[in-house]
Amino acid sequence: MNLELKKAIDQISKDKGLDRNMLIETLEDAVRTSVLRRFSEDTDVEVSYNDETGDIEVYQFKIVVPDGDLANPDTQIELAEARTHDPSVQLDDEVGFRVRVEDLGRIAAQSAKQVIIQRMRDAEQGIIYEEYKDRVGEIVSGIIQRRDKGGWVINLGRTEAILPREEQIPREHYKRGDRVQALIIEVRQEGRGPQVVVSRSHRDYMAALFRREVPEVDDGVVQIMGVARDPGSRAKVAVLSRERDVDPVGACVGVRGSRIQNIVQELHGERIDIVVWSADIATYARNALAPALVSRIVVDEEENLLEVIVPDDQLTNAIGRKGQNVKLAARLLGWKVDIFTETRYNEANAIGHGLEQVASVAEVSIEALLAAGYSSLDKLREASDEELADKLTISASRIADLRSAINFLAPVVETTPESSAVHLGGPADAAEDAPDEAEAPEAGEAAADGEGTSADVAPDAATPAAAEREGEA
Repeated sequence: MNLELKKAIDQISKDKGLDRNMLIETLEDAVRTSVLRRFSEDTDVEVSYNDETGDIEVYQFKIVVPDGDLANPDTQIELAEARTHDPSVQLDDEVGFRVRVEDLGRIAAQSAKQVIIQRMRDAEQGIIYEEYKDRVGEIVSGIIQRRDKGGWVINLGRTEAILPREEQIPREHYKRGDRVQALIIEVRQEGRGPQVVVSRSHRDYMAALFRREVPEVDDGVVQIMGVARDPGSRAKVAVLSRERDVDPVGACVGVRGSRIQNIVQELHGERIDIVVWSADIATYARNALAPALVSRIVVDEEENLLEVIVPDDQLTNAIGRKGQNVKLAARLLGWKVDIFTETRYNEANAIGHGLEQVASVAEVSIEALLAAGYSSLDKLREASDEELADKLTISASRIADLRSAINFLAPVVETTPESSAVHLGGPADAAEDAPDEAEAPEAGEAAADGEGTSADVAPDAATPAAAEREGEA
């Protein structure tokens, strides 16, 4: 009895988590391959594993042919020789002969071993792939094993994962032996085995941390509607309560901030703003721009644009350090955001209204005024009569009426008004050109371009928060 082989099968099945029947089939296939290599591909063999004795039984089958007609000794046997084994055998009968595995030779045995190892490795990799492909979006913990050209290799126990450089939190440093947590974002089937890719900077990692730390999020009472992150620095998380008596912000913060602190510590100090989601985009925008106070919001649905007006002393808070607050808010909302101070917004509207009145008096269109380069009352005032007559094609009497209207709407004053301007042209500008909190101009400071105090930030090209908001609405 070959009990050692039986024990080996049982042990491998237990340690590797492989199906026992699969191991037996692999063993039988490996021995069959070795027999065919030992004899010829035409050989008719049957291999079976005896589970009681632990032996591998191999039988070779040959067809009985007339004496003297033997063409292939691997597949045929003469009648006389066949009758020495079985006197009752007849022509064209199939006769089976037991083949001893020990007689296969060293090369055949080595070949069988290689086939078994490869089949077991393939089976194990298949099991690992099936296990981890269903765990995308799950937090895993592992130990930093080594540095790879693409990032860090993490030992997860049964397999390894790669933490790419672009999925790491900036300014985080690791060394061999450190234990880290990350989110599985992809599982790829590659030639060398399944490749598990993890991330610590992905916005879904923060959502997964909230599900782990906040029971109300895990059971669906509090729903995360969107996440915008500047990894390692700051994040905004939009939440919604499905039950009236549950405060979504309080549930996420926890008693004395215990829940949110666990998440902040895991992310090494990343600041987190929890925002209450609303189907009304104006209300949602007010919440997203906190801690800044918002006076009013003008919604332009056609342009997917929000014009946000804030008190003069709230401009710095609304924009945030290096434009971070408004940038994250735009990502969270999925809308483009323009920010104006109250003073400058009112001035801009008054100037626009004044141009319309002047155009009406002079009987020209406002488009004609703008095309001629007259975008403000001051520019009209500075133009000579000859210039106005040439560019606008109007008579002297109309020019006189135009000047009277300008003087009435914007009389000349001796003092020089002060104005301010801050413009963030888009996501890149918001990140690079916006002033720091300590450096942002106060409302009322003079600006070189003469424009109003405003901040213009566009959201990312595709934001899940926007998709979730639209689906919810």
